[in-house]
Amino acid sequence: MEIGLVSCTKSKRKQAANPADLYMPSAFFSKAREYVEANHDRWYILSAKLHLLDPSGPPIEPYDDTLSGAPIARKREWAKTVYGQLEDEGLLDDGNRLVFHAGRDYYSELIPLLDDTPVDVETPTDGLQFGETLAWYNERV
Repeated sequence: MEIGLVSCTKSKRKQAANPADLYMPSAFFSKAREYVEANHDRWYILSAKLHLLDPSGPPIEPYDDTLSGAPIARKREWAKTVYGQLEDEGLLDDGNRLVFHAGRDYYSELIPLLDDTPVDVETPTDGLQFGETLAWYNERV
């Protein structure tokens, strides 16, 4: 099973909403969401504050938090929590592929934790600049 993991965005709606609709439709989030819904079996949102979110989960309140520029210790703690959630969801089973549609801040500390699991990991836009990343999605959706 292929699971898409999309990072949250800074801009959020002003009122509570389910995770898929909380994040304002930025260019990146809109394209990544469109891509994962069309190309992956399931998808989740990587939230700086709330960790791993089911997009159709219960409404959550808007928040202001990011992993961009966060200290490495915070990213490591965040990654450990997400790892536990991935495990609890049964997503670290053999035959699964985790595809990160996120910036490095959202996977740099998580991928090393996945090394000892049977899952495949992919970061299709790693190393691309923002414009190149948008072009990557535009070519595929």
